[in-house]
Amino acid sequence: ESEKEKLIVDAAVHFQKFLDCLLIDTKNDPNTNETAMRVSKMYFNELFKGRYLPKPDIKTFPNTKKYDQIYLVGPIEIKSTCAHHFQPIVGNCWVGVFPGDEVLGLSKFNRIVEWVASRPQIQEDLTEQIGDELDTILKAQGLAVVIKASHFCVTQRGVKAPCSDMTTSVVRGLFRTEQNLKSEFFELLKGMKGYL
Repeated sequence: ESEKEKLIVDAAVHFQKFLDCLLIDTKNDPNTNETAMRVSKMYFNELFKGRYLPKPDIKTFPNTKKYDQIYLVGPIEIKSTCAHHFQPIVGNCWVGVFPGDEVLGLSKFNRIVEWVASRPQIQEDLTEQIGDELDTILKAQGLAVVIKASHFCVTQRGVKAPCSDMTTSVVRGLFRTEQNLKSEFFELLKGMKGYL
């Protein structure tokens, strides 16, 4: 925690220099007077907290009834940051599971997704990283992660295309090797809130 506090102060000093380069008069404008410190705290404590906090403590439970069907979780809200322009990535994530010996409490999916999303990255990597974490925790027979998101680096800059979303998916285990299960997953996904 003390190391993080030092990093926050260091980042604020450098961000102040950036504001100075943009010719923003933080000395005479009360609205920007404390901006460097506010922005630094925001990145460390909120937007990029997944880089500085340990992984959430996640407990699994035995699959006592040997449930052997697909289940889907979502939409889980995604709030991340594009590594290319440091602009928001906002959307939803859905997770499909064909369980093995363990199952996971529903809220834990949200915790893992939020932790992984709270850092700068591209959406392709975000999808893979969520898959990696859930793979490690669940040891499921099949796992699928789908993210549909809007990127502010497309909607607010450059081409400024407000209706342009990106969808990425990762399928592992039985969802990759068994075409019928993969098809069933994506068919179920069509009925999930917010997907289409």
